Amino acid sequence: MTALSVHQISKNYGAIAALKNVSFDVPQGSIFGILGPNGSGKTTLLGIVTNVLKANAGTCSLFGEPITSKLRRQTGTLLETPNFYHYLSARKNLEITAQIKGYDFSTIDDVLKRVDLYERKDSKFSTFSLGMKQRLAIAAALLGSPSILILDEPTNGLDPNGIADIRSLIKSLANEGKTVVMASHLLDEVEKVCTHVAILKKGTLLADGNVNSVLKSNDIIELSAPDFTKLKEVLSNFTGYTSMEEQRDLLLLHHEPDAISLEALNKYCFEHGVTLTHLSVHKKSLETKFLEITNQ
Repeated sequence: MTALSVHQISKNYGAIAALKNVSFDVPQGSIFGILGPNGSGKTTLLGIVTNVLKANAGTCSLFGEPITSKLRRQTGTLLETPNFYHYLSARKNLEITAQIKGYDFSTIDDVLKRVDLYERKDSKFSTFSLGMKQRLAIAAALLGSPSILILDEPTNGLDPNGIADIRSLIKSLANEGKTVVMASHLLDEVEKVCTHVAILKKGTLLADGNVNSVLKSNDIIELSAPDFTKLKEVLSNFTGYTSMEEQRDLLLLHHEPDAISLEALNKYCFEHGVTLTHLSVHKKSLETKFLEITNQ
């Protein structure tokens, strides 16, 4: 089932097109990353989804229905650094947030436990580390037991320990059945946390889908032999690669990861009268694949 759907969303700021006909579906229970460099339109898109901004064109829906105020209560949001009161305790800040949102206080202790802040519920916000402040912000988003969480750069500015804590929390929330939509400019974050991804650049959607499918990159096998012509002829009947190209004195076979065994390839060439003088494999990095998608 689709938890969130955006269809042909466009947003202009004067002559600047921040979003251009963006469409994708977020599967229920997924961790969906909206990935792109700064200025790609990620925050604008989340603002439209949460009704903070109005689109110039396009529609959004939750669970297959047009978004109403009632449906919006099924979403929890963290769009920027939260404005908690520094001199108040974690619990008191959440009470104020709950009151503003129209929720009772019954789930406050539960969300504090969920983000591992219950032992610090009476501590002032000013005494919290950046990671603890971010966890309190996610606790605020969890008030009312929403089905969908929408987070804008949830690990921004955190140290490695804080990043690890937030990533672990997001994964555990998804394991409990919640859908998480998060914007990030960090490729590493999407790889480690997300199940699905949409890649934006200058307001244009370049790709979307399962992370492994979108960011999957072919490996490259390099081969060479004394009789280069015969090598090409022999490999023309070999299966498993997607394309072949020549590069100076090397033959390059492009293939999906783990589709070809080097041992089997070497044996095949030898049995067909070709002795290889060079055989190696090069794996493209996730970063290389991302740069190819964004044409950088």
